[in-house]
Amino acid sequence: MPDIFAARRENVRRLLRERRLDALLVSQPANRYYLSGFELHDPQINESAGRLVITADGRDWLATDRRYADAAARLWEPECIFCYSSRTAKDIAALLRRCGLRIGVEAECVSLAFARELAKEGAGLFIEAADAFVEDLRVCKDAAEIAALEQSFALNHKMFAWVEAECVQGRAESDLAWGVERYFRENGASELAFAVIAAVGKNAALPHAVPGTDTITTNCPVLVDAGCRVGHYCSDQTRTYWVGKRSGSDFARFERAFSLVCEAQKAALNMLRPGVTGREAYAAAMSVFEKAGEAKAFTHGLGHGVGLETHEAPVLCAKSEQKLAPGMVVTVEPGLYYPQWGGVRWEHAVLVVEDGIRIL
Repeated sequence: MPDIFAARRENVRRLLRERRLDALLVSQPANRYYLSGFELHDPQINESAGRLVITADGRDWLATDRRYADAAARLWEPECIFCYSSRTAKDIAALLRRCGLRIGVEAECVSLAFARELAKEGAGLFIEAADAFVEDLRVCKDAAEIAALEQSFALNHKMFAWVEAECVQGRAESDLAWGVERYFRENGASELAFAVIAAVGKNAALPHAVPGTDTITTNCPVLVDAGCRVGHYCSDQTRTYWVGKRSGSDFARFERAFSLVCEAQKAALNMLRPGVTGREAYAAAMSVFEKAGEAKAFTHGLGHGVGLETHEAPVLCAKSEQKLAPGMVVTVEPGLYYPQWGGVRWEHAVLVVEDGIRIL
């Protein structure tokens, strides 16, 4: 694995030279891990486990505080570990001065307070935004990443094969969500990829519903959106089940929505291949809903990339002109939502290959 991280840093170095930058300050946690293997997560939203400084001339630094010094030493050469104090921006600015004058910064990943302090302490440095440097490299997965994703999605499929029987009358959303999390952890996942969504009845009309005390009743939809992390890589899938009699008006409207969602997903899957844009994929699904007069009930994009993060590039939405390429992994998750009774979403993830796609 160290060779993989080194090769990825060389790719960043090539981009630095093209942009005539001396160094890149990497602050985004997933990017930090992708380039070094160090700490995929930060401890809190207002704390950082560390930053990387990738230089055009090959002198790379792992900057962190003393809480992580021992962990850093297991992955990085000790002479290239930089420990900063509580005056983080001041110390980072001093490190950057040793790396050159033209510095790229992941502007979308640092706080305004840090940016202001860095500009003050780094007077004389030419600092510019360099967002998407690493994300553009991460968008197409390598063989090791694909293998990890396959393991993560395999466990996710096993969970969904198990969970349908757990959707029984009287069970609370929160209890169902806890059951999903427990299943993942007891079967090899290191953690959840994101908080489990378990939505009953009308709550299924909320795409990102938070599980609560509402319970499954007879004749209602149950939407479960869940993913796990295996080998640091995420899975993400959604299924919607019907609990109750498969007859009557309630089931008929659910069945119609379910059928349309599956038809829309199939329309998108059938045309996904290298060269197709996110906009074109979205349009294929949306056309099914438009013909059925249900376009207003489809309230979100068709899909997104999955990898070290649950939501990453590329996106399949109405405005995306990004073209799919081999190695990309994207979700395809059309849904229809009705506040009066609930909703339906069905989600698969696919790997884009040379001649089309492969469902994970």
